[in-house]
Amino acid sequence: MQNQLLETVNQLPKSPGVYQYFDENSRLLYVGKAKNLFNRVRSYFAFSPKFGPKSNLSARIYKMITEVRSMEYLVVDTEHDALILENSLIKQLNPKYNILLRDDKTYPYLLIDHTAPFPRIELTRKIIKDKQFEYFGPFSTGARDIMDSIYELLPLVQKKSCVEGGKACLYYQIKKCLAPCEGKISSGEYQKIVKEATRYIKEKDRLIADIEKQMLRYAEELRFEEAKELRDRMQSIEKSRVSTPIDLAASHNYDIFAIALRNSKAVLVKLFMREGRVISNSFTPIRLGEAADVQELYYRAIVDYYTTHETIIPSEILTLETLEEKEALEELLSEHAGKKVTLNAPQKGDKRKVTELAYKNAVEQLDKELQKHRSEDELLEEIQRLFKLENRPDRIEVFDNSHLQGVAQVGAMICYENGSFDKSGYRLYHLEAQNEYEQMRETLSRRIESFSKNSPPDLWLLDGGKALLELARSLLHEAHIHIDVLAIAKEKVDAKAHRAKGKAKDIVSSKDEAFRLPTSDRRLQLLQKLRDEAHRSAINFHKKTKLKLDKESDLLSLSGIGPAKVKRLLNYFGSFESIKNASFEELRSIMNEKDANLIKKFYN
Repeated sequence: MQNQLLETVNQLPKSPGVYQYFDENSRLLYVGKAKNLFNRVRSYFAFSPKFGPKSNLSARIYKMITEVRSMEYLVVDTEHDALILENSLIKQLNPKYNILLRDDKTYPYLLIDHTAPFPRIELTRKIIKDKQFEYFGPFSTGARDIMDSIYELLPLVQKKSCVEGGKACLYYQIKKCLAPCEGKISSGEYQKIVKEATRYIKEKDRLIADIEKQMLRYAEELRFEEAKELRDRMQSIEKSRVSTPIDLAASHNYDIFAIALRNSKAVLVKLFMREGRVISNSFTPIRLGEAADVQELYYRAIVDYYTTHETIIPSEILTLETLEEKEALEELLSEHAGKKVTLNAPQKGDKRKVTELAYKNAVEQLDKELQKHRSEDELLEEIQRLFKLENRPDRIEVFDNSHLQGVAQVGAMICYENGSFDKSGYRLYHLEAQNEYEQMRETLSRRIESFSKNSPPDLWLLDGGKALLELARSLLHEAHIHIDVLAIAKEKVDAKAHRAKGKAKDIVSSKDEAFRLPTSDRRLQLLQKLRDEAHRSAINFHKKTKLKLDKESDLLSLSGIGPAKVKRLLNYFGSFESIKNASFEELRSIMNEKDANLIKKFYN
């Protein structure tokens, strides 16, 4: 193997590309990019007196190179292309030694469309490059509350359809709109209200003060429900406000990145500064694998955020640390932004102060994370040791399927991270497969296909036994992705699954053995809790799907298509949506002409 590796290294082209290192079991260890593959890869190795890792490598990289037994590479046209491909492969394949950031949040903006004669404030996550579209943000929290509060305080056009209606509506009667639809206010006068709205967006202190006045008025008028709603909005906006004595020049827009690192945890802080003021911030906890490299953390954070999320990139991005490969990053960001973007690590002045403020926030958040998750981390480490997992399962995805005699087949995936269920990571699937084994295959395959958009977790947990465990492992192996897998099967009592709370002696299967843990074991209790949440999610989705199918089936029956024919249609097409979209010829292939006509008539 070493001879083959040496031969590959010596034959590398002097071209931009991406290289991948594998261990003796063909597991992917690392994905890297290079401006010159020949020079970059050779920089890891010493060639005399014998072939092996260089002695001056960092501890993390040295350990990795000692495990490398083979490598593959892909040649691309430019270093920029290599950077994009590298990021995509890391997110999709989750290599052992790469740092993977799971920051899938897309931050919203507030938008004013100045092409409209009477513009409104809208919440959006889509960026359109047009000077007539004015964006404010991004907001990590509180954007909707800011927008709703402005509509409460100012008589803006409340709905998109209002102006088109041509007639004053209820909003005019309750004095929340000035009826531009009936010409009761000119476009010029209306623009003054829009200008006041933009001041509220930029000056949160002023907005909060005016919300409080309105809240007190409602309370005096005994309108307590409305007062409570304003109080809740005010508190949400207050949380989103970043208190800082630093105000830069009004024309300056910056995104600021800072990372605090300790032991096996890190926290990334992003501050968004617009017109010289910090308008919002974001915290991302990071679990570190094989040692830590702060340079790669910054590199991954910047690449992932600006290439994965739709966002407005400012002309200057500030970091606490000076980045070693900033030229390639600047080229990538400039292409994405359509303008020149620079990366700067200021050493003095107000810019330095604002990066230090970001770092201070990161340290404070890291202290909270370490304190909050100490007990949870210990439990996850116990699970890792017991089941001999490669990684501590900080993020777990759990799968279950549900159906009733082959009808309304659905799959559900739930996520667990940082000690709680991550509802934003939940996924529901309509399935076509008829039996549980094939349904799980379909569910897992669809999740694997989405890894390029939503990165793999540390652990998969399946509601099932050894057969489903081996199915998952084979699917991952075919996709060249390494994830630990466990399966939890309900104990059979008299040939029936035993689910009594506190007495369920479930069997947990790993790749090596099956475990029967006592019901008091907290490791088992956590896995049961996750399995039950996936089961709940699948059952609820199944019920909704079944109800919808029953209603549609009843309507078809009333049109002359009986239950037996409906079942035949579903078995062939898989869903009512597919039946609806089927051509007359497709329907005619499994039914008589009269029935095919009835179905087309029903859906038309």
